[in-house]
This record gives sequence, structure tokens and C-alpha cells, in this order.
Amino acid sequence: MAAAGRVKVGIIGSGFEADIHAESFRIMPDAAEVVAIASPTAGHAARLAERYGIPRVFTDYREMLREPDIEMVTITAPNSLHAQMTVDIANAGKHVVCEKPLCMTLDEADLMIETCKQRGVLLLYAEELYFTPKYVKAKEMADQGAFGKVYLVKQSEKHFGPHADWFWDVEQSGGGVFMDMGCHGIAFCHWFLGRPAIKSVYCQMATHVYGDKTRGEDDVICVIEFANGATGLVEDSWARRGGMQDRIEVHGSEGLTLADLHMGNALPTYSEHGYGYAVEKAPTTKGWTWPVFEELWNYGFPQEMHHFARCVRGAEEPQATGEDGRIVMEALYAGYHSAGTGRKVALPFRPEGVRIPIDLWKPKQQ
Repeated sequence: MAAAGRVKVGIIGSGFEADIHAESFRIMPDAAEVVAIASPTAGHAARLAERYGIPRVFTDYREMLREPDIEMVTITAPNSLHAQMTVDIANAGKHVVCEKPLCMTLDEADLMIETCKQRGVLLLYAEELYFTPKYVKAKEMADQGAFGKVYLVKQSEKHFGPHADWFWDVEQSGGGVFMDMGCHGIAFCHWFLGRPAIKSVYCQMATHVYGDKTRGEDDVICVIEFANGATGLVEDSWARRGGMQDRIEVHGSEGLTLADLHMGNALPTYSEHGYGYAVEKAPTTKGWTWPVFEELWNYGFPQEMHHFARCVRGAEEPQATGEDGRIVMEALYAGYHSAGTGRKVALPFRPEGVRIPIDLWKPKQQ
């Protein structure tokens, strides 16, 4: 007999993304409840637990996995830890929600997918753009034929740098802004177009601002050719001043639609002194800013976590899986190789002996 009641959730991590997960479950509490958090940063974990009324705190996630009531675990740790954590969670018989990107290599992706299948647990890929209300509406209209044959989908995400120090370290992140946010654009275009096969990837990358902090790229343009004839254009930057930009364009033979996540849900604000609300990815709140109301809902995080909990109960079929994450990883690999060689890279693409994706663009010895 299937389990009933709210899904018991454990969160690995205590930083920016862990806070988003905890708040998302709080916003939509009927399907799941967070009962534990695990992080080696004990002080951060304790504060997060106090803020959201999470009853159990662990400094080692493996200890949390021994808790028999926990059914689903979300991973908000650095990319380099995703694969081993997924294997450990699956071996403990618990369902996995893994933040983007899925992992660091295709070998890791295959291991994660296979282990979860063998253990009979779900591997759910945390891509919130599948659940972003504006983007979901745009896809509904496209699927209904509102724009005719869709031939171009654009996704752009830009700001002035990541929210945690580990993103600068390619040994933990695997690369720069393309690993951080390019994964969103690839996943979005693929999903929006109905998941056609990816034919090729072409990327241009550069490090304009943060060469003293990272070996990774801080600006990228990526062109994706799909088997159905459509093109995806993904633009990402850690070098954009003035706060966050997140928007899409959809162009078809008979129409188009545009969506800006921030400008349509923001309060244009000017302050000489700044204010307490921290605008995401903006270095200051002085001068003109665009604080967003109900930001998590507008991004789709609560809807995403609610959906994952319902998948655990068998009430919904997963919309974002480990296989989706693997497709993104292959495209990320191809993108770094394209930037390194200056040419378009055809898929399928599986280079041998690659340690981390950025080595395909900028090998470590350089």
C-alpha cells in the first residue's frame, strides 16, 4: 500500500538554495513538510532550522539518511558533490531531488540515473523554469498553435555574480556561468519545444570581469540546433551590472511572445540610502532597483517542490527527471568544447577522459 500523508523531506545544504527549498515547501505545505536539514556549516543549518521550524539538524548528511521517516531528500550542495550524494540517498531508499546542473560529468549522470533505477527511487531534476508561471503560459499558447511553427526560442539570465563562493572554484562547480545558468537555458529551450533531439551546439565564452577570481567564464552566448528545425539562443552573464535579468522570447511563423520575469513583477524603486530587502544578485539597494514581489512563486520554486512531493505519492508523473539533467549535461559538454575549438559541435557528444567540463574550453595547465 502506498504511503499517505505529507511527504517527509530532508534538505542537504544550508545556503541560498536550501533557503529557497525550505521556503518553497512552507508556501505550499499540503504535500510535504521539511523535517530535517544537514549541513557541515552547523551555524547556518541551525539558523535555517529555526527560521522554518525544522526539528532536526545534522552536520553529516549520511546521518540524516538513517532517519526512517524521511522519504525524499533535496540536494543544494556544490555540483561536485551531487553524484555521491545521489548514490548515498538512493542506497538509503529515499527519493532524490537534485539541483541543477545534475552533476559534473556524463559518467556521473549515468551512475546517478542507474543507481536510482536499481533502488526503485525517483531522481527528480530541480529545473524551476519548467514551472515558472509566465513560461508555462507561453508554452501552453505555443502548444495550442498561437504562434504557428516556433522557429526560435531565446532565454537570457544575467546578473553580477553568483551567490556563494564555491561557484568561483571550478573544481567544485565544473565551470563558470554556463554551468551555473546555461543549464537553465538549455533545459528551457529543450522543454519548450517538446524535447526534440539536440543536433548541435555552438558557444562563445569569455571572462570579462572576474579573471582574478575564477578560471571559469563569466559571459556566454550559446546557439542550439534542434532536430525539429528550431533554434535555441541562450545568453548568460555574471558581468551584468544593475541586478538580475531573466527573460524569454518565442518567435513563430504566425506570432511571438515575450516574458520578463522581473520587469513584469517588480516595483521600480529609488532610494538614497538603500533598504533591507536584498534584491537578488544586485550588489547594492541604493539608487534605482527593481525589487520583485512573490519572487519564489513567480520563478516556480514552490510549484516545483509541490510537484516533486506529489510524484513521490504517485499522484503526478515527473516532469523533470535525471534524464532531462543528463541531456543538459551533454549540451554543456558540447558547449565548452565548441568554445574551445571555435566550431559547432554535433550531438551525441561524449569526450573521453574529461575531468570537469571547463577543461574542454580552458585546460587546467593554462
